[in-house]
Amino acid sequence: MRGESLANPGTLIPGSGQPSDHPGSWPQFRGAARENIAATSRGIARSWPPDGPPVLWRVRVGEGHAGAAIRKGRVYLIDYDREKEEDAVRCLSLDTGEEIWRYTYSVSVKRNHGMSRTVPAVNDRVGGADGVGGADGVGGADGVGGADGVGGADEFVVTIGPKCHVHCLDAVSGELVWRKDLVAEHGTKAPLWYAGQCPLIEGDRVILAPGAKPLMMAVDLASGKTLWVTPPQYDDYGMTHSSITPMDSGGRRQYIYCAEKGAVGVAADDGRVLWELPEWRIKIANIPSPVVVGEDRVFLTGGYDAGCMMIRLKAEGDAIKVEQVFRLASAVFGSDQQTPVLYKGHLFAVEPKPNAEMVCLTLEGRRLWSSGGRSRFGLGPYLIVDDLMLALDDQEGTLHLAETDPSGYRELAKAKLLSGRDAWGPMAAAEGRLILRDLTEMICVDLSVE
Repeated sequence: MRGESLANPGTLIPGSGQPSDHPGSWPQFRGAARENIAATSRGIARSWPPDGPPVLWRVRVGEGHAGAAIRKGRVYLIDYDREKEEDAVRCLSLDTGEEIWRYTYSVSVKRNHGMSRTVPAVNDRVGGADGVGGADGVGGADGVGGADGVGGADEFVVTIGPKCHVHCLDAVSGELVWRKDLVAEHGTKAPLWYAGQCPLIEGDRVILAPGAKPLMMAVDLASGKTLWVTPPQYDDYGMTHSSITPMDSGGRRQYIYCAEKGAVGVAADDGRVLWELPEWRIKIANIPSPVVVGEDRVFLTGGYDAGCMMIRLKAEGDAIKVEQVFRLASAVFGSDQQTPVLYKGHLFAVEPKPNAEMVCLTLEGRRLWSSGGRSRFGLGPYLIVDDLMLALDDQEGTLHLAETDPSGYRELAKAKLLSGRDAWGPMAAAEGRLILRDLTEMICVDLSVE
């Protein structure tokens, strides 16, 4: 372990699984660009046999909604073992689902609509904020390596557990690199249904939103050293279930987060708060993440009658002014849990219950269509692959394949692939492979064209 030694660093347990040579990658929550859109070199099948696409493997998982990250033939998952009272960071083979390694640490978590519900982040792409990045996305400024051997050779996976324990592990071996307890070290108050924030890796740093002291911080990926924090007047804004969204606007990179006290934009270079929007608060739980729309707009949505709001960011010298473009009631457009997808100038999302239908919205706030009563998805996840929508029904475990057409919802295929309930965990797509889960089972499906 690099850096400070720990009295109880956890336990690393090797397994028999082997990494796949499959080239697909889905390195973090909502994919490499946090857009929930997957590119494929061969495309995916537009029709399925009667029993659905082939299921390559199934594995049991602890109760929860934690999604997967994929890199270099490995699947990363944070799980919970109720019998042993341990968080478990698991690394599985993309080919077989067999465990390559598991890193565990003790923590008591009571069942509350499941336990684990975050997606790991694993360094993947070259480049990051302000030109940061070396090979495999790791490096110092201008791609030059930094201390501790960072500069291309090291690979890391970062997780946030239900009780806000952050761990950085060697992505290949599973060995501990550093860890943080956001509750003990920063005064974080875990959200109502435990941590839902998914870590963000950018270049040589991890971006976290403790929501306490501080609101947001940048941490060196290799050492865990704090690089910057937001100003103290923004302390105690409150952690939510939402995740941080990066945005480039007016030549400036920023991180947008929906805290309990409102939405904020934070400068990527030094942690300055560029703007805040206290009008965007959700009383019970803020779960969906912000959606970047071009270089100057951000779309916000949520459940519990929050509806949605489109805002425009307008630079005024060193300051940024926030203008409301439109706001819609939840009866017109909203999303309880999943983050909408922006695709070809339209927003796609599942509206709140009781309808829980897929909806298409223009960027001017006009509702174009809904999927109808025969295609309801509850709180289930969705993403876009090869110009097609994949959406999972959260109670029946049925996967739907549909066109992404602004003229109407057209379903191409559907298949029941899961037998459990509460299939809320985000899906991951990588070159024809799709990983999805319900409350207690994770599966890998082959969507590729034969």
